[in-house]
Amino acid sequence: MRTITILLLVLFTAGWATAGDSPQFRGPARDGKFDEKGLLRSWPEGGPQQAWVVKGIGAGYASPSIAGDRIYVTGMENEVGAVSVLALDGAIERKISYGPETREKQAPGSRSTPTLDGNRLYLLTGLGTVCCLDLTTGKPLWSVDIVARFGASLPMWHYAESLLIDGNRVICTPGGPDAGMAALDKMTGETVWTTKGFGDKASYCSAAIISHKGRRILTNATGGFFVGADPETGAVLWTFAQKAPWNIHAVTPLYADGLLYYVAGDGVGGGALALSADGASVTPKWADTSLDCLHHGVVLVDGYLYGCGYKDKGRLTCLEMATGKVAWQAAEIGEGVVVYADGMLYVYEGPKSGTVSLVKASPAGFERTGSFVLKEGEGQHWAHPSIANGRLYLRHGDTLSAYKIAP
Repeated sequence: MRTITILLLVLFTAGWATAGDSPQFRGPARDGKFDEKGLLRSWPEGGPQQAWVVKGIGAGYASPSIAGDRIYVTGMENEVGAVSVLALDGAIERKISYGPETREKQAPGSRSTPTLDGNRLYLLTGLGTVCCLDLTTGKPLWSVDIVARFGASLPMWHYAESLLIDGNRVICTPGGPDAGMAALDKMTGETVWTTKGFGDKASYCSAAIISHKGRRILTNATGGFFVGADPETGAVLWTFAQKAPWNIHAVTPLYADGLLYYVAGDGVGGGALALSADGASVTPKWADTSLDCLHHGVVLVDGYLYGCGYKDKGRLTCLEMATGKVAWQAAEIGEGVVVYADGMLYVYEGPKSGTVSLVKASPAGFERTGSFVLKEGEGQHWAHPSIANGRLYLRHGDTLSAYKIAP
């Protein structure tokens, strides 16, 4: 009887961890939240078990995307960009070249996390070329130089956007005159629409679509504005100006209950915009400078925002979304990327630390339940983590590491 009970317990608990794909930047909904359940709530000393580490993916800062039994990550070798296709055991099965990548001095290599859509993969090079690749044949299907097509110019640190697929459209941010944002036909690359009358310079943000009282709104940030537009036509609904040093707006806005959260770093901070009932206008509701996230992402969980500030304000911070009030700040964790899964925050500190922390997502107070230092790889610790298949994927330079975070 005891043997049967143990066997049933094993079979039952084996089903606790459920996996979800991560087919694009910062998870399925592009909001830093990953659809994994049954994950570890604490880590042993030294962190979770490393499943594998692979070198040779090329220079870059892009996150891996995971769908089915394959992992896709971009990198640069000899000034040429390539997508490494990995099996779940970390073996590189093949590489798909997609053309020249940026050699920009501060962050050379790929920045765009692949966006997966069926058997197609979409990315934006740092030099401004939208690429569509066939994953079955490994061949490019089409490419568009958005700098040339839309009369744009490279941002100071070149492009770092991860593309958004919406229906038959692939949405990008050229930053050209009358083309602050643009939509291309995802099958052909032909222009579907541009934001006529809005042409602010591109920043480093990745667009997302929110649903507000039944209305779909495309949200994004450019060098000097946060913007809302109709994803079907590109018609601009509203803009909200915020001046930030070096025009750095790199954090995708977050929405809940009629409020849209925006933020910039370098001491600028952020706030919340209240959307009108029809979504056609916004009104500032509150502002905050305690959380001045630069490019590390913020997550919204159960009405509270979690993110890390920049440099001297690099503390992990919890804000109430409705009011902007600070619930807590943790000096124990500095500047770093924040993502979320199954009740827990995963914080990957950079640019030099490499410390990865597991923290409870609770406004009641800061509680860290595990940490380790990522030692593999070289360069800045800037890539955003991905979570899928019960594993935490961390990219650092030319290496990708996988850690077992499920029982």
